[in-house]
Amino acid sequence: MKLYKEFFRYVIPSMLAFALSGLYGIVDGFFLGNEMGDQALAAINVAYPLTAFLQAVGTGIGMGGAVQFTINKAQKKEENQQKCLGLTFLLLFLVGTALTPLFFFGNQTLLTLLGAEGKLLALGSEYMNWIAFGCLFQILGTGMVPFMRNLGSAVIAMVAMMLGAVTNIIFDYVLIWVFHKGMMGAAIASVMGQVCAFFVCLIYLLWKKERMRLKGAGRDWLKKILFTACSPFGLSFAPNIILILVNLNAVYHGGDFAVTCYAPISYITYAVMLLLQGVSDGCQPLVSLFYGKGEGAEARRIYHMSRNFSLLVGGASFLVLTRLGSPVIAFFGTSHKVTEYVTEILPIFLIGLLFAGVSRAVISYFYATEENGRAYVLIYGESVLLGILLWILPSFMGIMGTWVSVMVSQILVALLSQVFLIIGKYIG
Repeated sequence: MKLYKEFFRYVIPSMLAFALSGLYGIVDGFFLGNEMGDQALAAINVAYPLTAFLQAVGTGIGMGGAVQFTINKAQKKEENQQKCLGLTFLLLFLVGTALTPLFFFGNQTLLTLLGAEGKLLALGSEYMNWIAFGCLFQILGTGMVPFMRNLGSAVIAMVAMMLGAVTNIIFDYVLIWVFHKGMMGAAIASVMGQVCAFFVCLIYLLWKKERMRLKGAGRDWLKKILFTACSPFGLSFAPNIILILVNLNAVYHGGDFAVTCYAPISYITYAVMLLLQGVSDGCQPLVSLFYGKGEGAEARRIYHMSRNFSLLVGGASFLVLTRLGSPVIAFFGTSHKVTEYVTEILPIFLIGLLFAGVSRAVISYFYATEENGRAYVLIYGESVLLGILLWILPSFMGIMGTWVSVMVSQILVALLSQVFLIIGKYIG
């Protein structure tokens, strides 16, 4: 009973925090769709993977440092904890600074690679020009949250994300609906939300008097953090890799109408995916803690709880969204034609999410216990598999093959994750 209490003490705030982080893109889409129509909604959908990349980089580096931090905490190695915190903060700062000019000067090229052209390219570039100025805060804001969770303050981490989301909503309303600043207003609102989240994290760390240490944090520590970071980065960015691949395929097989239809689907499924990621990442501190102590059986119990709870969340999401599909889709200001078609195909994506929850629970367990090799295969293998399916199925199923490919890839990866568990004897 005590273990269940600890599990939910970490997981519930983590779920809420990830759900709130997903509001950034959803809220931008809501305000822009209702203010500027379908094209603005499609433009923000095409551009969003670039901002999500920034958040995924922050999450990856932050989680990579936090996993090592917790393992050393379990082993009572205080000096190593300080090295993890100091080196992680330095990495976040350096990477955020380096990406700023890349995103400012190169966003048109990146958006073109993502399939944007014409009006969509112009709107997306306007959005990214302003996002670029906030690269540093996007990365710092998301990167410091995992440490708060691993320090036992999952609720404070949730509060940081909540304040950031509320800030984003307020600025969206004022800049888009009151002052009609369109894409620029949406970008500034997103940046201000991350600025708020970062300062909550910073104040918390100062209040806790957590010390950062760089002396002795050399190449070996850098390798440890970055090697672990590749897993949570991939897990965080995976929905956006799906978004990129599906958008490109949808443009080819269904044109602008298909891309516009996929926009509300991507928002809805991304929100559910964030809940599932909240479950898997929420249990990471406990898994890493038990692993650091050498208590493998307890770590496996946490994994089983994470998998079962992910199935419950995925099933509940399927039931709710299949019943409320049309009103939820219309929430984004879509036309009647788009709403009608999306309502018809949405269940295909929701079925896939049931299996995605299982694979994400396994992946989180792997990287929390430094089994990064298997995590890499599952995370990055899903994108490769989806690419193959998108090349095959639409050739004889048309645009419906594009939608079905997403579901099939998630089912196959979930099955592969179970094979990895059985082979590695991870199921107790």
